Amino acid sequence: MSGKAFDFPQAEISWCAGCGNFGILNLLKDILAEVVADPQRFVLVSGIGQAAKLPQYVRAHYFNGLHGRALPSATAIKASNPSLTVVVTSGEGDMYGEGGNHFIHTIRRNPDITNIVHNNMVYGLTKGQASPTSARDFKTPVQVNGVILEPFNPLAVAIALDASFVARVFMGFKDHFREIVKKAILHKGYALVDVFQPCVTFNKINTYQWFRDRTYFLDDSHDTHNRMQAFERAIETGRFPLGIFYQQTGKPVFEDQLAAYQQDKAPLFQRKPNLEAVNRIVDKMRH
Repeated sequence: MSGKAFDFPQAEISWCAGCGNFGILNLLKDILAEVVADPQRFVLVSGIGQAAKLPQYVRAHYFNGLHGRALPSATAIKASNPSLTVVVTSGEGDMYGEGGNHFIHTIRRNPDITNIVHNNMVYGLTKGQASPTSARDFKTPVQVNGVILEPFNPLAVAIALDASFVARVFMGFKDHFREIVKKAILHKGYALVDVFQPCVTFNKINTYQWFRDRTYFLDDSHDTHNRMQAFERAIETGRFPLGIFYQQTGKPVFEDQLAAYQQDKAPLFQRKPNLEAVNRIVDKMRH
């Protein structure tokens, strides 16, 4: 498939010049052109935020939902038509803050979706407040004396909940980004990819150079099937590992276990409604 299959030249992009979201957008379009066989069976899902605008800049079906509600929407989309490839792309505030509870329970459900989280450690849409992943002492126009909270660790949480695929990348390392995100999309089950992505306007600390200097690649000595080893890597703070932390195959996925698909494999949207059953339910609600 041509790399231009997902291009949307007419899109008016509202990100700041130099924003790390541009790199994620361009890389993701290239990856989708490689791994998505039929663009008509592909859906992008997001919530609210600067990163959540990404689906609007891609020639693809997309659902842009409420703040923090991207994951349940994506789970429902996949359940209604399991033949779809579903990718969620949104920011760390949307995913780990407003959507933190959904993040936890999506891991538990294990739908076959890919969750790409743009993590710039600051709220960009609302002008620079601390986000769930902001480091201690990080000063903002709101946290004028510095952040006093421990930063949220999404990888450690995901591994603790036995997520089926957990990875982290930096958008500045393009080849590595492509390799990991491609594997995440092809993975059967819930796949989390936390993406370090600089905000050039509101975060002058966690810059492109900061991420380059404070990250390293996991090598072949790391066993991605060893959950305890993966957790140890996830809680490192001096330098942050990049790569696949943890993965497992064969874990049952949410949509495959639904009662609706045990006898009839046809997607829900293709089935004729049982009007008698619907009317019985309505009658019961009325009384």
